Amino acid sequence: MVKLDFFGGVDEIGGNKVLLAEGTDSFFLDFGMSFKRANQFFSEFLQPRAGNGILDFLELGLLPDVKGIYREDYLKHSGLTSFNEPSVDGVLVSHAHMDHSAYIHHLREDIPVYLTMESYLIMKSIQETTSTSFNELVTLKKNFFLRPKKRVREGSSPYTKVKDKEAEIEREIKIIKPYESFDFGEVSVRCAPVDHSLPGACAFLVESGDEAIVYTGDLRFHGRNSEMTEKFVKEASKFEPTKMLCEGTRMDTDYNISEESVERKSTEIIDGYRDHVIVNYPIRDLDRFLTFYKVAENTGRTMVVNLKEAYILNQFNAEGFNFPQDFAIYVPRRSWGLVGDEACACLDGEWVSCSDLHPQHTEDGFKNWEKDFITLEKAVNYRDIRESPEEYIFSCDFFELKELIDVKPDKGLYIWSKTEPFNDEMQIDFRKAKNWISHFNLELVTEGMHGSGHANRNEILKMVREINPEIIYPMHTEKKDEFAVLIKDDIKVSYPDLS
Repeated sequence: MVKLDFFGGVDEIGGNKVLLAEGTDSFFLDFGMSFKRANQFFSEFLQPRAGNGILDFLELGLLPDVKGIYREDYLKHSGLTSFNEPSVDGVLVSHAHMDHSAYIHHLREDIPVYLTMESYLIMKSIQETTSTSFNELVTLKKNFFLRPKKRVREGSSPYTKVKDKEAEIEREIKIIKPYESFDFGEVSVRCAPVDHSLPGACAFLVESGDEAIVYTGDLRFHGRNSEMTEKFVKEASKFEPTKMLCEGTRMDTDYNISEESVERKSTEIIDGYRDHVIVNYPIRDLDRFLTFYKVAENTGRTMVVNLKEAYILNQFNAEGFNFPQDFAIYVPRRSWGLVGDEACACLDGEWVSCSDLHPQHTEDGFKNWEKDFITLEKAVNYRDIRESPEEYIFSCDFFELKELIDVKPDKGLYIWSKTEPFNDEMQIDFRKAKNWISHFNLELVTEGMHGSGHANRNEILKMVREINPEIIYPMHTEKKDEFAVLIKDDIKVSYPDLS
């Protein structure tokens, strides 16, 4: 008999971590971060200590106390017991949002990670382009390891830290394909692609003996690839599931805004407008990138993305995903700020324009992966946007608002194309963003500018009725009671508890 242990995703949006076990076979469905719980203890400048392994996370209930799943370096460093073999057979990642995948960082490298190619590319991009202490999603770097030095100076330690490439270990990555089965002993699994607000999202169909289990992950019916979700519903219905683990993020909502609607409304607002158009959307939402890329096409402008999004798009195109490539890439000022002719440096007592310096000095402050983009013909800087605002749609998120000091808009639109703030921290950031927007005399545009990555209440209920499981477990929701109406359809509603 299949046993389910819920270590996250209960009475909260996100944090999914479900352990599925059948006899000696077991695996996790997602291993995500609980933003709700993390925000109870941590903030931008109060973070878990990297030097304390997993102890901070265990103490505060952010990670489950499950033996045999965590990294040897973190366990041994903290004086905890490490095991020779992993206690689970794998982690199945429904998609690469942090609330479903972030805590893979803490897992041992010999636990296989099953995910789609798109999810792998996004997780790889996160690891390569972010500087946090806990982002080792596709490779692991051994911490707290020393090795003998080749040459020892008198009075110094004979050992040195193992670091960089020498410390790197590849995780066991398993790329899964739509509806192709893979097995854990007697348990068979298929991944079913679904539409969500980033590429590569999937549900899982799990079968073992008399048990058939559906895990939805996160999904929607109103995106650019809604046909994938529709196919999943049909396949899951044929599956005749005994159990269904179902997301319910928007069980209090009955409306949708589609990507096509965002494109249409944005085009109407921007068409014929001659001043700055600045947009803020989640950079890993490549459907939203396509939306504003098309808006730029519709209005005779060029889409400008930041370096991180350029990296993601480059990774996808290298794997044959065929995203547009005729966008511009914004190059910010780093280190000495030697971008654009206005910045100067002192050379032999004389102040000269940065354009007269060797390119090496311009590259100072940029990471290696960024240097691949900053010299491309399609690279632009603040002067390009300042001098020709009518030519661009400039992607500029909250953490890039300081770029407006260089761009110096005195009029324009700031399109907020992401979810409205729903917690205290997001409200504080939104107020700060509005201060920046007001300071530069920009008009904030929010209405109809964001399509959610989640199905609404009516769609969820219709989906569950069509799939018709014997038992449904609401998760990834703060509105679990909205599922109670399904009892009338002879579907048992079981509210999970945290294990």
